[in-house]
Amino acid sequence: MYQVVPGGAGGTITDVIPKQKHSKDTRPLVGAGVIGLVLVIAAVTAWCYYIASLRKAELLKTQLLDLNKDGYIIRNQGGSIVFRMDFRSGTLDLDSCSKEGEILSCGRTTDRKLNFFIETVRPKDTVQCYRVRWEELVPDIPVEHAMTYKFAHWYGGAVSAIQHWPISISSQQAPKPFVTSDIYSNRNEFGGILESYWLSSNATAIKINNSVPFHLGWNDTEKTMYFQARYSDSPFKPNPGEAPCAELSYRVCVGLDVTSIHKYMVRRYFNKPNKVPAKVMFRHPIWSTWALHKTNIDQEKLLTYASNIRKHNFNCSHLELDDRYTSRYGEFEFDRIKFPNASAMFQKLKSDGFLVSLWIHPFVNYDSENFHTCVERGLFVREPTGRLPALVRWWNGIGGILDFTNPEARDWFSSQLRSLRSRYGVSSFKFDAGETNYLPWKFSTRTPIRDPSFFTRRYTEMAIPYNDRAELRSGYQSQNISCFFRPIDRDSVWGYELGLKSLIPTVLTISILGYQFILPDMIGGNAYLNRTDGNRALPDRELYIRWLELSAFMPSMQFSIPPWEYDNEVVEIARKYTALHESIVAPRVLELAGEVLDTGDPIIRPLWWIATGDETAYKIDSQFLIGDDLMVAPVLEPGKQERDIYLPAGRWRSYKGERFDIKEPLHLTDYPVDLDEIAYFVWV
Repeated sequence: MYQVVPGGAGGTITDVIPKQKHSKDTRPLVGAGVIGLVLVIAAVTAWCYYIASLRKAELLKTQLLDLNKDGYIIRNQGGSIVFRMDFRSGTLDLDSCSKEGEILSCGRTTDRKLNFFIETVRPKDTVQCYRVRWEELVPDIPVEHAMTYKFAHWYGGAVSAIQHWPISISSQQAPKPFVTSDIYSNRNEFGGILESYWLSSNATAIKINNSVPFHLGWNDTEKTMYFQARYSDSPFKPNPGEAPCAELSYRVCVGLDVTSIHKYMVRRYFNKPNKVPAKVMFRHPIWSTWALHKTNIDQEKLLTYASNIRKHNFNCSHLELDDRYTSRYGEFEFDRIKFPNASAMFQKLKSDGFLVSLWIHPFVNYDSENFHTCVERGLFVREPTGRLPALVRWWNGIGGILDFTNPEARDWFSSQLRSLRSRYGVSSFKFDAGETNYLPWKFSTRTPIRDPSFFTRRYTEMAIPYNDRAELRSGYQSQNISCFFRPIDRDSVWGYELGLKSLIPTVLTISILGYQFILPDMIGGNAYLNRTDGNRALPDRELYIRWLELSAFMPSMQFSIPPWEYDNEVVEIARKYTALHESIVAPRVLELAGEVLDTGDPIIRPLWWIATGDETAYKIDSQFLIGDDLMVAPVLEPGKQERDIYLPAGRWRSYKGERFDIKEPLHLTDYPVDLDEIAYFVWV
């Protein structure tokens, strides 16, 4: 029999199993399955994000540098952090970053577009360098990076009124223009010799590119130095026709030790002199009229000064006639009242064996006969519109300052110097001033300059024809001007503020910045009554003697206050040390001076130069080396006839004949040094 199954027309006839419903007991299993599926998806998603983060982390590493959104750190080969830079002008959007070869670049901060990159450069096996650039695309936004300096001791940058070695940072300073300034008049500014280069004891160096509108600040609480690029509220200018978009670009290099990394940086990034100045400048002292006579110099006093040099049996490289031999500033003729027969005076000096150098400056005061000429011919730096000459105030009055970017101004100034040389037989010139603080805050020049300190560079070039005996007190990218550079005037005091104690830190700083032919300031200082230790016009006698002893171990010596102003004992001490300078110091310095042309290495060196891993050597500011084999330790404290001396490991012989053959550094405590002595040690 057939069984009919309901299902409509055409339905299939078959055996049917009735459909069953799920029971309530199976529902939890279904929920667990759904939750498990969600967990699996979450785990896969998390894994994908993890892989992506690893890839991003790998992307933001380049060699020994790690980049994050707020800055970067650099490690040495041993894995220790040696450098840290924080971004203060924006936070990088890391999703905008990419890496191609050795270049890691980013295109955005969290709120704007920019151009940022770090390029890894490995110039040699022992050096690792990074080129860093942060370029703003919106005008008038400053770029600021903050370098942490707590990891090491730092050196370089600029000379300062209160000079320490290593750099000593106190208080806070908002970033200000990093330009040359006269620190004798403006003691809180940067000095007249400066370069945007710093070096650390942990073998790290940073060099800011010369094209940067660079401002420097600091904060001793945060232990940071602020490196800022900006055009707003600044004497820096963009190139003509360019928007004022700031760019901070620099190089950071890491090496094996502080000496080797500095040698690399100097050879790679610094100018070098192309000749050695006159050898007699190294051997015999210069005698200046300034500290003794100030502006009261005249013909009779100059001839008497020269006569006394010979009378007391001293040698003389040349005689320096300082301010003021003209009747007005900006003229190039001798004051006929003070110098009634200048030609006869020069002939007399020449017959007595004296060459004469003249003090010179870049100013023409408004009461000078040359002022009108310079205005008519457009030889002065001008106000911002370029239509009128800018009046400037300097320490001797008000006038114009010659525009050394203008070929006509350079030719006019040079012609005046040539005239003095040909008419009187002048041997050379002491080029005073040249710092940018004597320019107006806003100014224009015949050839536009972005960096105000480039004016200093142009001024130093005026010394090139006279570089055998020329003297400069300002310098910026001027290491190839092959003449002597003089630190700014010193006060006749013992301390670190333009005093005796500042001399070694200042000379070491100038040396690290690439200026090796150094003429320390006059022995005993300026002898201003209100800036002199002692109860009379002369510098304190003991101070003068200790200053004399230290100067004997510098590349060149300069007297102004003559030793016979004191007594016979001081005269004898002066004879002793000028003879020692000529016989021991000058030959070694001249040998090193020849090497400077190729290497740029310092003549006057810090102790760490031969003791690169020595923490104590990094901090010593009262001893120095001449080359690698002559170590000098002067007494710099009043009332002392002894001092502590730090002797690096090696084989040394003291000036007393003692021998020290030591495998570890040695502290000589209370080492006796009489008033007529200076402690020095020679590498055996």
